[in-house]
Amino acid sequence: FNQYVTIVDRMNYISPLANEIAWHHAVEKLLGLELTPRCRYLRTILAELMRLHDHLLNVGATALDLGAFTAFLYAFQQREKIYDIVEYASGQRFHSSYTRVGGVLFDVNLDWVQKVRDFIRGFEPVHAELDKLLTRNRIFMDRTKGIGVLTTEAAKNLSVTGPLARASGVVRDLRKDEPYLAYADMDFQVICSRGGDCYARYLVRMREMLESVKIINQGIENIPSGPVNIETTSDAVLPAKPSVYRSIEGLIQHFEVLMPNRGWTVPNEEVYAATESPNGELGFYLAGDGTPRTYRARCRPPSFIHFALFPHLIRGHQLSDVVAILSSLNIIAAELDR
Repeated sequence: FNQYVTIVDRMNYISPLANEIAWHHAVEKLLGLELTPRCRYLRTILAELMRLHDHLLNVGATALDLGAFTAFLYAFQQREKIYDIVEYASGQRFHSSYTRVGGVLFDVNLDWVQKVRDFIRGFEPVHAELDKLLTRNRIFMDRTKGIGVLTTEAAKNLSVTGPLARASGVVRDLRKDEPYLAYADMDFQVICSRGGDCYARYLVRMREMLESVKIINQGIENIPSGPVNIETTSDAVLPAKPSVYRSIEGLIQHFEVLMPNRGWTVPNEEVYAATESPNGELGFYLAGDGTPRTYRARCRPPSFIHFALFPHLIRGHQLSDVVAILSSLNIIAAELDR
C-alpha cells in the first residue's frame, strides 16, 4: 500500500502527486482510516497545485502546437515554481512519492507556506498575460472554435469526465458531488461550458486555474495545526525516516508495518474510490483479502477513457485540425498502458 505509490507517480507524470492522493484515498477507504485535519488541508493544497501544473502544460503545449510559442514559455515558467514547492515539501521535484497511508512523508513548515503564498501572488498576473495572448487571439480562435465538438449526450454516453465533460455541459465534479479531503470547507465554483469544442475546453481549463488559486488561498490561510499523520502508534503508519535511522524503536516499528505476518489488518472487502484529478475522474478499485497487499488493484485512468474519443472527434475535419483536437484532450501516454 505504501510502496505502490512509486508506480502511480508514473501514470499521469504531468501531475504525479494527484495520482498519489487518489491511490491513498482508496487505500484509506479500504482500511477505514480517518486523516488528520492538517493532512486533509495539505493534500488539498497539493492536489490543486497539481491541477495548475497539469492545466498550465495543456494550455502552453496546445498554444505551442498551434504556433504560439510565447504562451508556452509563460506557462512553463510557472510550472517550474510548482516543482520548487513540491521539492521543498518532499525532497523531490517530480516523482515525489510524498503521500503515505494515513498521512504524508514529511510535514511542511512556515517557509513552505510562504513559498505557496508567493507563488499564488505571482501567478494571477501571469494568468492574465496568458489570457491576453490567447483568449481573443484571432488565429487561436479560428484554430479551435467549432473544432472537435463533443455534445453533452456523447460526453455522457462515452464516460467522459473532468474538464472535457464540463466543457460539453456535463455539470459533474467529484470535489462538489462527493467531497473528500478538505473540499467541503472550500468555497469554489464548478466551471462549465456548452461549447463542447477545443476552444471551450481551453476556456474551462483557464477558469479552473483561477478556482484552484481560490482553493489554495483558502487552504494555506486556514491550514490547521497538529500532526500530519494519524496516531504514530498505529500499525498502519510508517514511522518518520529519522526515527528509523536513529532509533531501534523506529526501526522495529518500520519492520512491524512491512512484515507480511504483522502490520495492519486488511478487511476482506472491495472498494472503489475516486478523486477529481486534473484530467477527470481518477479512481482505484481495491480488493482486500486479509493480507498486507491487495488481492486485486485496478485503475480507472481518465486518459485511457478519453483517448477513445479521438477517432470520434476528428471525423470531417482537416488534418491540421487533428493537432488542436489531440491537444485539447490532454492525453498522457503512461495512462494508456494496460
